[in-house]
Amino acid sequence: MTREWFDSPDPDTGEVGLRFACTMCGNCCSGPPGYVLVSDAECDALAARLGMGREAFVERYTEPTRYGRSLVEREGPRGFDCIFLDRDRVPGAAVCGVYEDRPAQCRSWPFWPELLRSRDDWTRARGTCPGIDRGRLHTPQQVRVIRERHPR
Repeated sequence: MTREWFDSPDPDTGEVGLRFACTMCGNCCSGPPGYVLVSDAECDALAARLGMGREAFVERYTEPTRYGRSLVEREGPRGFDCIFLDRDRVPGAAVCGVYEDRPAQCRSWPFWPELLRSRDDWTRARGTCPGIDRGRLHTPQQVRVIRERHPR
C-alpha cells in the first residue's frame, strides 16, 4: 500500500489520521451550484423514506447532469442548498431531512478524494468546514474506507 500524507504524524499534534466532527453548519450542503450524485439504489431508499414511488421521486427531487443523476438544489441566502437541507427545524443548525438515507457522497464528507490529495487541500477545506480537524480522530484506514464510498 502506498503511504499517503495522513499516514504520517501531524506536524502540530503528532497524531496519525484525520479529525472530523460535524458541526451542523450546512456548509457542505450549500454554496455554489454543484452536484449531489445519487444512484438508483439511493433514489429507491429516498423515495421509500418519503413514501413515494421512485419515478415520482426522480421527477421531483433529481435532475440529470453530465456526471449522473443529482439531487436538485434551491437557491437561498447562503447559495444553493440541497433540497433536503432544513435550516428552520433546529435554530442555529442546518439539518439533513433525510440523514439516515443520505447518499454516499454525503456520507463520505469530508473524506473526498479531492480533499485528501494533500495536507494543503485538507487545510483549505477547513476554511469552509469548521468540523475539519475537530472531534473524533479517524485512523488512516478508516479515512480510506470512507473515501472509497465516494461516488467519484
